[in-house]
Amino acid sequence: MGPADGPVAPGHRRLPGTTGRVVVVVALAVLVAVAGYGVYAYQAGKDPSGEPTLVVYTYDSLFTGTNQTAAVDAAVFGAFESAHHVHIDLERPPGTLVGTLLSEANAPTADLVIGLDEVTAPEAAAHHLLIPYTSPALANVPSNLVAEIAPDHSVTPYEYGYLAFDYNESFANATHGAVANASFDTIAANASWASNLLIEDPTVDITGEEFLLWQIEYAATVDHANWTGFWKAVDPHIQTAPDWTDAFTQFSTPPNNPGMVVSYSVDPAYQSYFGYPPTFGATVAHSNGTAYGWKTIYGVGIVAGTRHLTLDQEFVDWFLSGTVQSEIPTNEWEYPANSTIPLPSVFSLAVPPASITPLNDAVTPAEIAAGLPEWLSEWQTIDNLYG
Repeated sequence: MGPADGPVAPGHRRLPGTTGRVVVVVALAVLVAVAGYGVYAYQAGKDPSGEPTLVVYTYDSLFTGTNQTAAVDAAVFGAFESAHHVHIDLERPPGTLVGTLLSEANAPTADLVIGLDEVTAPEAAAHHLLIPYTSPALANVPSNLVAEIAPDHSVTPYEYGYLAFDYNESFANATHGAVANASFDTIAANASWASNLLIEDPTVDITGEEFLLWQIEYAATVDHANWTGFWKAVDPHIQTAPDWTDAFTQFSTPPNNPGMVVSYSVDPAYQSYFGYPPTFGATVAHSNGTAYGWKTIYGVGIVAGTRHLTLDQEFVDWFLSGTVQSEIPTNEWEYPANSTIPLPSVFSLAVPPASITPLNDAVTPAEIAAGLPEWLSEWQTIDNLYG
């Protein structure tokens, strides 16, 4: 797909290196450019001879949201290269980022890693794969973002967003608008709502994994109930896709598309930005007038065993600077961690973050790392029994 064919959909791969998210809309083809492991993603045509090289592990779709990758790469990576007389080698390893770091723990190749999230960052920290660093640029980053991804500063947040229930017009009409205030309780109590919800398999997809965490913490914090009750109620009716891309493609393909899909709160903004008609809305989970959501947070970390610690720290500082952070909204389709960055007007169509009570605050990253294997096992058992 070239520029004349329309925008390339942004690839928000929530577990970089495996499955994940590429935002698509009705009549928009999905294009995911997968770079090979070890291939330079940004070289700027310069000769790195005589300059130190920073090896950075990341995900395929970093900064690809507006089909201006070369310009963004130049602004983000090229400017750092020029200012610090260094060569940056971006690599996309197969598998997961944390899995790659773990496999190389005894002989690390990378200096930095971009793309660990609130699920994988605590796993990396538990295995001591990263060097904590408290950037002075965190003065412009809300402290809760740091606490929710890596309280020990082993990962520095650079962007965040929220999960959401995306719903189409027909389902909104069928529910007389009630879906705009959807809740886990309503879905569990109503088979027609459950049968209209498409989720991603949490055992293989990070969006599904984060949705499971959202529901678990909602059950514990809001309903004060065992989280498995929701799944036992909905599993005979609910639809499951292998990953976000497949799920959203089904959601946006009539005539038999489901009414709801687990996706992201900025999807309506993305749709409007590229000039597509408003065919769906987005909402989070509601209870007694409060909106509860799950915050997805992505960070950059310094790899234990790096050869260029000072340069790594300067890169982390740079990644929180206005130059880089201003590229986040319309390239990553997330909110910049730096709170001083103005948002494009189109973000007014997203679910306002200030209106959402994040359930991440109810659980620590360490508790996520410790509990997730058992939660996934329990979910799979329920799915096998009731699905």
